[in-house]
Amino acid sequence: METRKLYYEDSHLRCFSAKVLRCTPVEGGYQVVLDATAFYPEGGGEAPDLGVLAGAKVLDVQEKEGEILHLCDSPLPVGETVTGEIDWERRFDLMQQHTGEHIISGLIHDKFGYMNTGFHVGADAMEVDFDGPVSSEDLAEIERKANEAVWANIPLQCWIPTPEELPGVFYRTKRALPWPVRIVQVPGYDSCACCGVHVKHTGEVGLIKILSCVSLRGGIRMELVCGKRAYRHIVTVFEENRRVSQAFSAPMNNTGEAAQKMNEALAAEKSRAIGLQNRILDGVAESYVNCAEVLHFEPELDGNALRYVTDKIARVCNGRVAVFSGTEGNYAYCLAQREGDLRQLNKTMCETLNGRGGGKPHFQQGTVRATKDEILKFFA
Repeated sequence: METRKLYYEDSHLRCFSAKVLRCTPVEGGYQVVLDATAFYPEGGGEAPDLGVLAGAKVLDVQEKEGEILHLCDSPLPVGETVTGEIDWERRFDLMQQHTGEHIISGLIHDKFGYMNTGFHVGADAMEVDFDGPVSSEDLAEIERKANEAVWANIPLQCWIPTPEELPGVFYRTKRALPWPVRIVQVPGYDSCACCGVHVKHTGEVGLIKILSCVSLRGGIRMELVCGKRAYRHIVTVFEENRRVSQAFSAPMNNTGEAAQKMNEALAAEKSRAIGLQNRILDGVAESYVNCAEVLHFEPELDGNALRYVTDKIARVCNGRVAVFSGTEGNYAYCLAQREGDLRQLNKTMCETLNGRGGGKPHFQQGTVRATKDEILKFFA
């Protein structure tokens, strides 16, 4: 017996009464079938409703051959009429996301002809895939038009055309569908074959915000949020921007420029610091002019500075150069020699000092997990 789908009759129905037709023990709980239900089963990219039935928790909802199967954590009395209540906050959130996705997908299809090839609502945001590229400028326009649809508070239309009507109805679909086909329409914005539940008016979506867009197999993957999720995102971003504003002593509508100026100032200071450091390292190199072999320890050098001083010393000395920088038990190193092959020395050193490294024959670099005394002993 096919279950009466109350969620299609009224997507805002939160509580209902229905007769228990069957209750079967299954793995994970009890499978309950009612004569009617407001619990939406998983499908169409939308997660199932959760809630309670006669005091039992509804853990999952699936559809099989027209029957809606409720997985409950305790049994229900067969033949009796029970009351059910869906988790409305969860349902409304999912409807906001789903309807928002339809508006975005309809606008992209109308402008570019692209199809929505994937749709997933996650815990924090939803991902939607399209089979073609969209520029950042076009995305901004799509987002603006999507929110204009929300502000217009347009009534959604959901219906199943007759077999005779269906050929004359335009709707988005990835493939030919057999009758019956349920159509969800946002007049002026989208018409799509969809088995999901939606808000009644676009105004209930509240807000649509595109968070990111990346290239994917010739198309794009868009991350977006709608409704309460969009509001929470804006609150978070606003608070972060307020903190940045205070840190930079800049107006909240000018933090980007303040951050750019700070980056430019930091880059200038970094360049100046590197110049000063290199002058000091040049002096270190000069102290090894014409030396046969060099083993040198220099504190707190980054990779660039370590390579710089090693190269400088190698240019003025007559033999092999080994420079180490780091903390006791964890050193970065460079080995250099103007002529010769250091690969075997590097291999032996890494085996002895628990290290890893490599490079060109005349220039090797890496790290060792050894103490200064152990390094000195190796080169003694």
